[in-house]
Order: sequence, then C-alpha cells, then structure tokens
Amino acid sequence: MRLVAIGVLSISVLLLFLIAFRKKLGFSWLSLFGTHLILAALGIYLVNFSGVITDAHIPLNPATVGAVTVLGLPGVLMLLGLKITLF
Repeated sequence: MRLVAIGVLSISVLLLFLIAFRKKLGFSWLSLFGTHLILAALGIYLVNFSGVITDAHIPLNPATVGAVTVLGLPGVLMLLGLKITLF
C-alpha cells in the first residue's frame, strides 16, 4: 500500500512539473505564491498580537496559513469568527 502511495505521488509531481514548464509558467508563480504566504502569516500574527481581541488566538500551522493564503484577508476574518464562535 505504501508503494502505491509513493508511486501516485511521484507520478503527480512529474505531471505537475510537466504542466508548469510546458505552459511557460516558469518560476513566476512561485514568487506570487511566496508573497501570498508571507502576507497570510503576517495577517495571522497581526490578529494574534494586536490585543484587540484577547480571547482569540489563531494557531500558526499549515492549515490556517493555507486557508488564509487561498482566501486572503477574508480568510483571517473567517478563522477569527470560527475561533470566537466554536471555542
């Protein structure tokens, strides 16, 4: 089962590189993704250390940073709202 998972992962990585370089995307998308990633982490840090809402602390982990990277600043507000209502 582990061998099958490694095979699927290898094939998907190979196809991802094929698609990225076939369409002449190069590495420009990597800098854009890095910028979004840094801004997502800064947004979460701003909420955590601003002191406006003392009970809300959004953990800095791959799931929260990924959500904010994809959704932008509304993602920070979404995580803050989830934290306040659920916990």
